[in-house]
Amino acid sequence: MHYQISHTTTYHYSQAVSLQPHVVRLRPRSDGTQTLTSFSLLVSPSPQQQSQVIDLEGNNTSKIWFPPVPTPSLTVQVLSQVETHRTNPFDYLLEPWAIKLPIDYPSSLLLQLQPYLATQQGNFASPIDPVVTQMAQEICQQVNGVTDQFLTELNQQIYKTCQYTLRETGEPAPAGLTWTQQRGSCRDFTVLFMEACRVMGLAARFVSGYQEGDPDTSDRHLHAWAEVYLPGAGWRGFDPTQGLVVADRHIALAASAIPRYAAPITGLFNQIAGSPTQSTITYQLVIQGS
Repeated sequence: MHYQISHTTTYHYSQAVSLQPHVVRLRPRSDGTQTLTSFSLLVSPSPQQQSQVIDLEGNNTSKIWFPPVPTPSLTVQVLSQVETHRTNPFDYLLEPWAIKLPIDYPSSLLLQLQPYLATQQGNFASPIDPVVTQMAQEICQQVNGVTDQFLTELNQQIYKTCQYTLRETGEPAPAGLTWTQQRGSCRDFTVLFMEACRVMGLAARFVSGYQEGDPDTSDRHLHAWAEVYLPGAGWRGFDPTQGLVVADRHIALAASAIPRYAAPITGLFNQIAGSPTQSTITYQLVIQGS
């Protein structure tokens, strides 16, 4: 699939502020599953300087810093053209020792996967949530521990059981809370999926990006899904919000073991006047596929 993407994010401040450096993670990645053919980044007010940075997990990011001039708003616009390639999401052969759970990883691989195996609460490792543990273990029993079937059933259970709610901003909810309430945003469902995988010893990471969406409506939003590391297959995407295995209708931007480090834009501002400054965010996203 070929996609043209126009994505504009505007932060409006209740009074003029001074902008601190920002990190922008809106450059679609380019790898074996998708190719970035064109990209431009427009920022207003004009940055004093910007730098292209490859972060710790291989994401292409832009570090932007601004002159010390007050501004009432910040606008970040990206224009991208991307070609996606993965028409068959099941075109892999698992290593024989990874077909059933739990996987007995070689020690060298286990060491590399540690950040993606640790359950998270915010930015810190946390005890396994008993609610998520029970859910994951029940699914594993249902499928007799078969790795592929566990991932498919987990994806479907979250999709069929939980009610989707749009929530543009804020950290993902704890996985146990999402499963207990059976509702959440795409990033909430993604964290729930990741934590259930990690409970069963499957390495998982958070992906931010775009999804083609319903061609009959122009309503588009940033999206999130999970990738699971499958020995013999590498990182493979699962979208519990839509109950899909990720193929050529998802466009990945950034991935991280910790959701916060895949956020599309991060940064702070300094308040100038004495009264508290409030900020609001507006989005405009257009995705055209062919």
